Amino acid sequence: MAQAGRAGLTTERLVRAGAELADEIGFGQATPAELARRFGVKTASLYSHVKNAHDLKTRIALLALEELADVAATAVAGRAGKDALISFANAYRDYALAHPGRFAAASYRLDPEAAAASAGVRHARMMRAVLRGYDLPEPQQTHAVRLLGSVFSGYVGLEGAGGFSHSAPAPQESWTEILGALDVLLRSWPTAS
Repeated sequence: MAQAGRAGLTTERLVRAGAELADEIGFGQATPAELARRFGVKTASLYSHVKNAHDLKTRIALLALEELADVAATAVAGRAGKDALISFANAYRDYALAHPGRFAAASYRLDPEAAAASAGVRHARMMRAVLRGYDLPEPQQTHAVRLLGSVFSGYVGLEGAGGFSHSAPAPQESWTEILGALDVLLRSWPTAS
């Protein structure tokens, strides 16, 4: 086997390779041992770049959150209301379908310090910016953020697993209808608890 130094390994290269591996075989299977096999090195040689499997998964999660935040920010730039909602939702869905392992990584439980420093904060700000077009007060805004996150993650999870591939209508048609229904719901959200 080649040595890690001779393989040109860096932390960034390992994390990117781990993210690609997650997309290929699943986030749960993206381990230091599997990465070492891919690079033709001993697993122990990776530990000068990542501390352990948890560290690798955390770094992949941080990368995924950053990529997804960049994609979503580009999608919603200059948009408001329903247009912003649809653009934001489509950015998540497109990313999830193109990068299923990374999308799964974006939900990895981070320690509080890593979470606070992650692009997850940008996601929350963008979601709230989208919701400004619906004029929701707190705590309804927080409820709406949680609803949207649940719908987006749930739908793309089911779609990615093939849950909609055996019946009509096509997943895109349902997605469009669901986003329209979410827009109606957000515009008429009850404000009294």
